[in-house]
Amino acid sequence: MTKDKFVAILRAAGITEDQMHKLHVEFERSDPKGHQSFLEFLSIPPAEIASIRAWSAKG
Repeated sequence: MTKDKFVAILRAAGITEDQMHKLHVEFERSDPKGHQSFLEFLSIPPAEIASIRAWSAKG
């Protein structure tokens, strides 16, 4: 699974950009280590992971 494939699946399911942001916010709030691991699983580069997590922490 890659980030692009996962995002394509979410979009095909009708998930909006705002809903994806909420998913990241809740994931980061409830399980920061799991969020990190999931982003790594999607083969996202470390700098982008840091950016996503910072964006998520802001809510």
